[in-house]
Amino acid sequence: MLRDASELQGLVIRATDGELGTAQQFYFDDQSWAIRYFVVETGGWFDGKKVLISPYSVLKSDWDAKHIDVGLTKKQVQDSPSIDTHLPVSRQHEVTYLGYYGYPYYWSGPFLWGPGNYPSGMAVRTIVPQRDRTDQNSERANETHLRSTEAVTGYHVEATDGEIGHVHGFILDEDLWSIRYVVLATTNWWPGKKVLVSPDWIKKVSWGEDRLFTSLTREAIKDAPEYIESRKISRDYEDDLFAHYGRAPYWQDETEPKSSFSASSV
Repeated sequence: MLRDASELQGLVIRATDGELGTAQQFYFDDQSWAIRYFVVETGGWFDGKKVLISPYSVLKSDWDAKHIDVGLTKKQVQDSPSIDTHLPVSRQHEVTYLGYYGYPYYWSGPFLWGPGNYPSGMAVRTIVPQRDRTDQNSERANETHLRSTEAVTGYHVEATDGEIGHVHGFILDEDLWSIRYVVLATTNWWPGKKVLVSPDWIKKVSWGEDRLFTSLTREAIKDAPEYIESRKISRDYEDDLFAHYGRAPYWQDETEPKSSFSASSV
């Protein structure tokens, strides 16, 4: 099911022995647009520190009741490696974090979550051997592909023929734990509106310029079906969206390993 990312903010994250805190934002992978970690505000029990929680640990999500259950104890989270959530998360930090929990490396396989497309249950099924962890640690320690949604929100959006607006938000696939669409606010046009763009139609994100570059024209984006935040996204709406852009819908090939999106640090 598709959800507006704003619904994630404030969700209570529950450990097996009590509440961990509330989700504030998340880090996504700038190559596949998968949501790799929630940033959780722990509150009083852990001196208000912010911690990262991986979708690998999710047991059950109840968006209506506004909570997510994870297969972790509060002690496990308290003893987890410290990560400064105000800075980009490096691959070295991830190696340490995933090693602590015994999670598989999502970058070690052909699918969205490494050996599979879904994170659910993978933490108990697949654990990377220590030898492989050491090899991948040395090869990938300097790679950084994680960006926070908070940082990217507000980025200017460039069509193939000029600026068209800015990043307003994100639409999530709650089963894959990935970003299905970026919400664009076309405030450069009159009247402005919000439209959806798939990450597959994004050519580049320039972190240095605070810009997102699409493979679409301004006219195509301007005339796209409007996204209204108060309405659930239906398959009919998605049909119209993909037909408008002349693109094949993603559900025709749900087994495709990874997005071809590439990011730039320029």
